[in-house]
Amino acid sequence: MINKIDSTTHENIEIVENNIKLINPKAVIIHADSPIIIDSPEDIKGKKVLVVEDGPTLTHGEMKYGAGIVAARQYGAHEIVDPRPYASGSIKKTFEKYPHIGTLLPAMGYSKTQMKELEKTINDTPCDLVVVATPIDLGRLLKINKPYKRVRYELKEKETLGLKYIIESRILKSLKRKEK
Repeated sequence: MINKIDSTTHENIEIVENNIKLINPKAVIIHADSPIIIDSPEDIKGKKVLVVEDGPTLTHGEMKYGAGIVAARQYGAHEIVDPRPYASGSIKKTFEKYPHIGTLLPAMGYSKTQMKELEKTINDTPCDLVVVATPIDLGRLLKINKPYKRVRYELKEKETLGLKYIIESRILKSLKRKEK
């Protein structure tokens, strides 16, 4: 699966395809996009937003931004609010260790202490709206004292006969072999 093809060049996709074919010439290649999904995106327009992203993606994955920033920019946020002056506990240390994170708030873990520190940082940061772009819905785990919007990705395969077809056909072939 070559994902997020809408965010790169045709040349880069060809490089990945050629590398796949070198390793496994019989590999089936599926192309896909991962558009962002957000309910009522118009609520972002003109707002001062705090963007919470998946921490490990920003730190160990060395990404400069994720779906939250994409959504904030795409839907017209007035400002991305800097949470660093309001960072609590281990979050403050994360900003010191990974300064490239900038104005994104990293959700670094889900222990009780980490969740309390994240909740405090969110609630202490002055903003109109929190844009949450983490794998889990933080609004279900934290008491956020301001409105928030959850951003997530959806996989959109380009091929008609995509991953589901491949999996189902392989299972059927396997079952037929067992029957013999």
